[in-house]
This record gives sequence, C-alpha cells and structure tokens, in this order.
Amino acid sequence: MDDLGDYVSDDALAIDPLRKLGWEVETISWREKNIDWGKFAAVVIRTPWDYQNDPDNFLMALEQIKNSGTRLENPLEVVRWNLSKTYLREIEEKGVYIVPTVWGNDLVNEISVGNWCEKFEADEIIIKPIISATATHTYRLREFFPELTEIFRMREYMVQPFMRNIVNEGEFSLFYFDGEFSHAILKTPKAKDFRVQEEWGGIITAIKPTEKLLTAGKNALDQIDQNLLYARVDFVRDEANEFALMELELIEPALYFRMNKDSPKRFAEVFTKRMNEL
Repeated sequence: MDDLGDYVSDDALAIDPLRKLGWEVETISWREKNIDWGKFAAVVIRTPWDYQNDPDNFLMALEQIKNSGTRLENPLEVVRWNLSKTYLREIEEKGVYIVPTVWGNDLVNEISVGNWCEKFEADEIIIKPIISATATHTYRLREFFPELTEIFRMREYMVQPFMRNIVNEGEFSLFYFDGEFSHAILKTPKAKDFRVQEEWGGIITAIKPTEKLLTAGKNALDQIDQNLLYARVDFVRDEANEFALMELELIEPALYFRMNKDSPKRFAEVFTKRMNEL
C-alpha cells in the first residue's frame, strides 16, 4: 500500500536472503501507475492491506502484472478465489471443519441479530464483511446497534458465534512455503479486546504446533490442490478441543519472519527454487 502507517510488517527481513541468492528487490505500491511490470522476473504480493476498500482496482492491477508476462505470487486465480471469504463455504463442503457461519446480504436489524444469536445458541456473535482485512468492520455483538444497518447495507457479510477461546487461548497461525510447513505463532488479543491483529494491540508468540494442529493445517491446504509460494492458515480451538478453520490466507498474509529466525532464508530459498523450476 502507499503508506503502511501503524501496520507492522517484517517483510524486509527477507530482502537480504534474497539478495544473497542473486535477486534485486524493489517495493512498489499496487496503486502506482505506469509501472513496467514486464521488467521484473516476479512480483510477490505482500502488504496491500487497503485492497478491501477497492477490490476491483486491486484485481485490475494484478491483471496488468499477469498480462505483462511476469510471474505473480500468489497467482491471480488464487487471489480471485480467496478474495471473498465465501471460499470457506467451499472448503467446508469438502469436509474441512470451519467456524459455524451464516452468509447474508439482507438488511441487518434487531430481528436478524436476535435470530443469529438464537441459531448459534450464543450470547455473542461476530459479523464482518465477506471481503475484509485487518479486522476492518468486524464487530462483536451482544445486541443490535443501529449503525450496523448502514455499515452492512451495501456489503455482503458473514455471521459466526463468538469463539470464546479467541480470548481465553488465542488464534493459531501456521505458515507454509511451497506447501511445506515453516513456523507457527499464537496471536492473543489485549485485555478487553477480541482482535488479535498487532495494530489492535494483539500479542504474538512463537509456538511449536501439536500434531493435531499440523494435521488440521495440512487438511485445509490440501483443498487448494496446488503448492503456493506462501500460505497462512488460521485456527481457533472450540470447546470440544477441535481446531476450527478461521481463515485460509493466500493473498497478503503477514508472514511473521521475526518470530522464526530461519524463516526469511527459507522463504528466499523456496522462492528461488520455484523460479528455477520455470
């Protein structure tokens, strides 16, 4: 994006390992005009964390890169599929356990919020747009408030029960390069919040995942049917101790290189291997 502002990114940790393998690296905003994308060997999508505000133009920018003949990581067809969180519905149909979800585009009002709480047998629910990033327009609700109607008037949305373990334990993230597991973290919200992103005060801890968590991650990734340069898989543990998929992040996930000292080098090596296979 043009300006990261308060967002935290550690992508720069991969630049030196890439240079040591012979790559020149430039960082360019996706909103830049008149870029000769054809002069690059590859373009890697990293921190366009404002794309949800302008998804059509974001996709047009990626189309220009693809049409230039330059390799795009991750591929445009994967970005298109992953752009709307309705991909979770497809994954669920293939047998992956996701956080229970209702999909909607009707007017949000007091009756609908009440119906969702009743459906999920939940005191609290989460509502967010199907195209979103960094928890923008994500709300934790005990009851309806009038602003919701206008916020979601022109947005398709998804509704889920609030998973209590988000605050009791945290959100698990597994990172994969070229389909191979790299590292894992646990993201926990600050006191009296539920958002685990760092810009909202979330706390990040490196962890060693259990075999059960790794199995859940592999099962989710297997549904893509191709190895990608990078992927992040997010889970929350339910009350029955099962891992429910929250997100399959394939567009612009933060990769948390700083949480694993070998991960920047591993990323650079995987990128080079993929380029050499062309």
